[in-house]
Amino acid sequence: MEKMKEKELTKREKLKLRAKAAAKKFKLELKKSISTAIVAAFGFLIALSWRDVIVEYIGKLENISPLKGGLISASIITVFSVIGILIVTKIFSSKE
Repeated sequence: MEKMKEKELTKREKLKLRAKAAAKKFKLELKKSISTAIVAAFGFLIALSWRDVIVEYIGKLENISPLKGGLISASIITVFSVIGILIVTKIFSSKE
């Protein structure tokens, strides 16, 4: 009878350890997700602030360029975005 109790305790202990490990993993993933959301929010804020600067610059270029401002603006934003994506990808891929 005592052997059964010992087995039950070891099963309970194993289950408890697995639950703790799962909770720890969940907590880590939650922190990563929250961190990513905060960084994305700051990035969006930065993008919005730069938008006005880009629009003003494009307005000045539009007067001397035969191309429409929308095309120039989209090109500039695309170039900066691709460079940003490459930099972020490089940073995060080297950590893993």
